[in-house]
Amino acid sequence: MKTLAAQVITPEDLLQHWQGHRALTRRVIELFPEKDFFEFSIGGMRPFSKLAEELLAIGAPAMKGIVNRDIQPYTEGTEKLIFKAQYLEKWDEATAEINTYWNQLSIEDFNETFNLFGQYEFPIIQNILYFIDNEVHHRGQGYVYLRALGIEPPFFWER
Repeated sequence: MKTLAAQVITPEDLLQHWQGHRALTRRVIELFPEKDFFEFSIGGMRPFSKLAEELLAIGAPAMKGIVNRDIQPYTEGTEKLIFKAQYLEKWDEATAEINTYWNQLSIEDFNETFNLFGQYEFPIIQNILYFIDNEVHHRGQGYVYLRALGIEPPFFWER
């Protein structure tokens, strides 16, 4: 029998929270000059295009795996995107996929354990919170890059 933990936030509110972060990250991608999106780096950190590739490799593929209970290995950068506009297009596609898969989760699913990418065996809610935390972390790197380039990033609370 499945049990439910006490609920603090509804699934709809959590999705809205995550998608707010995704919308803000998209705005950060938009602000990067084309060349700098692919080349600019500070202190050995990856260019923002590589960080965006990681985020694209996690969100929608992870949600698909969770919903289908299909453990697939983590793969990043399988598509050779060479323009920032391609990243934005993939970002929008992933956003729609996340919404589609999210709507297939039941409230009970969030407490079930799933071995994400065959590496991270945690309750589904913990994996989802990781997706959000990871995106915020990498977006923070993007903010540093933008400021170093003399570009004002969007306010972090404007989600």
